[in-house]
Amino acid sequence: MLLKMRRVIVVYSVLLLLLTSCATQTPSRFEQAQQESSQRGSSAVVKESESGGSFNKFFPPSGDGYERVYTQEKKGFAEAKLKKDGKDVALLAISDTLNNPDATKKFEKSDQTIKGYPAVSQGKTGTSVLVGNRFQVKVLSRNPAFSESDRQTWLEKFDLGGLSKLK
Repeated sequence: MLLKMRRVIVVYSVLLLLLTSCATQTPSRFEQAQQESSQRGSSAVVKESESGGSFNKFFPPSGDGYERVYTQEKKGFAEAKLKKDGKDVALLAISDTLNNPDATKKFEKSDQTIKGYPAVSQGKTGTSVLVGNRFQVKVLSRNPAFSESDRQTWLEKFDLGGLSKLK
């Protein structure tokens, strides 16, 4: 009797394993988005995109009571926090628009320039310039006291001319 019961348990266990291992699982929302993106022929980052590390030398240095702290660097993108008195006041970023060509469209009707490059305001907290029709340099306020004028001043502190020479 005990032997029969063990055989039944073993048989049920094997069947259960076979059934569950063959069942297809629904992809997570992230896997689903990746599949849809791949089916459209999109890629997250194009091969020709600049490395994030190559952007670091174009960021303004710390100084005048401000501290620049790099926070993210990946192919086609680099980001740094701007801190004053230990508090975040702004986010500084450079991105390669080869990864998002639509990002350049907002500059087409720009009537504003910073250091000769088309500039746009983005909502109440962002200001960007387009360098060499390819690189978007952005400053985002993270503190209400950091104004549009402050954002423009910090955009001018980037080495935009040096960045324009990247190809």
